[in-house]
Amino acid sequence: MSDAGRLRTAVAALLALAVVAGCGYGSERVDTGADVVPSGPKLSVDEVRVGHFPNLTHATALVGVREGIIQRELGGTKLSVTTFGAGPAAVEALTSGSVDLAWIGPSPALNSYTRSHGKSLRIVAGATSGGVRFVVDPKKIRTAADVKGKRIASPQLGNTQDVALLDWIARQGWKVDPASGRGDVSVVRTDNKLAPSAYKSGSIDGAWAPEPTASLLVAEGAKVLLDESSLWPDRKFVITNLVVSQRFLKEHPDVVEAVVRGSVRANAWINAEPGRAKDSANEALKALTGKALPDEIIDAAWPSLTFTDDPWPARSAPKPNTPSPPG
Repeated sequence: MSDAGRLRTAVAALLALAVVAGCGYGSERVDTGADVVPSGPKLSVDEVRVGHFPNLTHATALVGVREGIIQRELGGTKLSVTTFGAGPAAVEALTSGSVDLAWIGPSPALNSYTRSHGKSLRIVAGATSGGVRFVVDPKKIRTAADVKGKRIASPQLGNTQDVALLDWIARQGWKVDPASGRGDVSVVRTDNKLAPSAYKSGSIDGAWAPEPTASLLVAEGAKVLLDESSLWPDRKFVITNLVVSQRFLKEHPDVVEAVVRGSVRANAWINAEPGRAKDSANEALKALTGKALPDEIIDAAWPSLTFTDDPWPARSAPKPNTPSPPG
């Protein structure tokens, strides 16, 4: 089968899944950073609005936007990009109609789907597996048992890392009120970009964090207590999927198909050119945050990521391999 044929097959399979398988922090409108401008015939809308996070776990979007891969699939339809700090804020934007598609973690997407009785969102493609670690202050925490009584950060109430942390805490036999974060462990909701300074000041004793936040915390002296992948069968779990509002999918399936094609092509390029892709993702982060990651940070974080178009529906909520605490 040709490359084009394989791409069509992958896109068709992902869109079929979207049709039949249902599954705050602020936002910032950003320049796409792509050299490719809209050209050619427009699709069924003049502009499509997508969202993602300034995280390496969203490298599919970072690279797909920066390299113009997604814009080329859209032809004359303009790509507009908004960044978010965590999934619940992105879900709010999707349900309110301020963005049309977004790369987000599975927990907020599934929560929205459940609360809306299956009427809000659809997962239309996978993006990334892995890239999440539980890092702690080694002066205060040496084993899992030492986490009790400590202050541990997650990015936002209800986001994927927040749910995973609460699940892990429950499996230790401890109790925490999910809403307030109070209990045997203090769960402190902290924007990823603020986590390193919070750790440095002593405001938190660790964090369940995506990359590159986890590696930035390690650079501040934190140690890895566990890699979340160690809790999952075959060390594989969903961290980022491409999600669309059902309204937009129904009204503009051609646009959704184009964005999915762009996402598939972006992952193919990342996997074929990992060195160039890593540099592209870092340049995208520099454009979004004003500062590129140091080489040692991105080099430490990048190997933990797997870029895949498979949304792995069976691994889209915290179901660790074992309830026993890590040594």
